[in-house]
Amino acid sequence: MNKALTSSLLGMDRAELGTLVSEAGEPSYRAKQIMDAVYRRRVEALEEISTLPQEFREKLVQSGVAVGAARIEKKFVSVDGTVRYLIGFADGQSVETVWMPEGDGGEAGDGSEAGAEAESISESTSGAKARSQESGPIAALKRCATEKPSRSTICISSQVGCAVDCQFCLTALLGVKRNLTAGEIVGQVCAVLKDQGVSPPEDRINLVFMGMGEPFLNYENFIKASRLLVEGVGIAERRMTVSTAGIVPRIRDFGGEAIRPKLAISLNAPNDALRTQLMPLNKKWNLEMLMAAAREFPLRTREWITFEYVLLGGVNDTPENAREVAELLRGLRCKVNLIALNPGPGIEFTTPSAERVTAFQNILRGAGIPSFVRRPRGRDIYAACGQLKRTVEVATSPEPHLEPIFPAEQG
Repeated sequence: MNKALTSSLLGMDRAELGTLVSEAGEPSYRAKQIMDAVYRRRVEALEEISTLPQEFREKLVQSGVAVGAARIEKKFVSVDGTVRYLIGFADGQSVETVWMPEGDGGEAGDGSEAGAEAESISESTSGAKARSQESGPIAALKRCATEKPSRSTICISSQVGCAVDCQFCLTALLGVKRNLTAGEIVGQVCAVLKDQGVSPPEDRINLVFMGMGEPFLNYENFIKASRLLVEGVGIAERRMTVSTAGIVPRIRDFGGEAIRPKLAISLNAPNDALRTQLMPLNKKWNLEMLMAAAREFPLRTREWITFEYVLLGGVNDTPENAREVAELLRGLRCKVNLIALNPGPGIEFTTPSAERVTAFQNILRGAGIPSFVRRPRGRDIYAACGQLKRTVEVATSPEPHLEPIFPAEQG
């Protein structure tokens, strides 16, 4: 038999596993046993699937089948408890996945249970922040290691690098290397859940496809991964959000999916001239086309579209820009997430002041558009939105109970 690795269990759905066990002459219930072991118990090797007969496991190994678990190569821990994982694959490529205890407030206002939790937690963080400042950052980090959060967010990647070329994003500097398979996408989640010792649905986990890559340029693998995360891992679709830079045909396809995360659109500018400058993708699918797709998108009960807007100092953060955004989104069932630029080497833009961010938010709210400011998480370890570039120079402790060492913030 061919002993070379030819396939991974991680990434197979129930039908594919059914075919696998049928061809091996095993009863159909073996498919459920494999699915539970790989996605719920998150085993890393065939010998760990004790529910399968040893003879069947040996047959799978001889056939070139393996679990295909993701491999954590490096782990960077922020002073705020955020963890950035560098996850490697067999071909030597790697992506980044981020664990955020208590999230970053990105779900607030989207009409879901996760959104209500984010709003509640946001209201309670002011007191917690004051306490952590009184005790010092190291004390806050130690608390993250001992106190289990009420809900956390995992930010996962869909491609190695990114082809969209947003001018304010570090990931764009990598270019795109390749798409991830469905198994590699799900594998990130399984690896982080196992490392953090949490398990949905018992533990409330939110998931955002907002890491490296454009999910809608890897659409089939992204959709299959979404189904596996719901049916296999146990994360409800209402707790998942996908962010797109505006791949208009795929937005329309996405609206027809039986299982789909919530939709977020990366806007970042209120007019075509500025958006094309910041996001070259706008040349192909301009704002008129994008907004038409957004207005036609079939929202579920209590669901809102999220528009993400990265604020760049002196570029797209003026009061006039805010009024243009309000006019652009008028009448849409949506909310806006404002993200003050997270700086990094090679990015020429600057972070706007807190006063400019607040002024922008107030104009949107005054126009009746719910808007929220995403809290930056893990800036000191290049884990924040727009900072993912497989940076390995950041010095930090390997475990959250140890004192971290990190460089001063860039920019």
